[in-house]
Amino acid sequence: MNMKATNLMEDSVDTVAQMTRQELREMIETIVEEKLLELLGDPNEGLPIHKTVRERLLRQKEAIAGGERGEPFEEVIRRLGLE
Repeated sequence: MNMKATNLMEDSVDTVAQMTRQELREMIETIVEEKLLELLGDPNEGLPIHKTVRERLLRQKEAIAGGERGEPFEEVIRRLGLE
């Protein structure tokens, strides 16, 4: 188990019996996701990145480094009518 899952378990509570359903769910999801990545690897690893995607990612990285932030999640939900 990696540090992320270990920290999640240590930070949450001392025993599973003391966990909330949400804490237990998050711990299980984290462990399963990490184990699947460990066993199956990243299916996109080694594949080429399309030039336009790479350029967009670099622009986003520069914008974030310059202090810009994206649209708040709650705003996106409202804008898309997903409330």
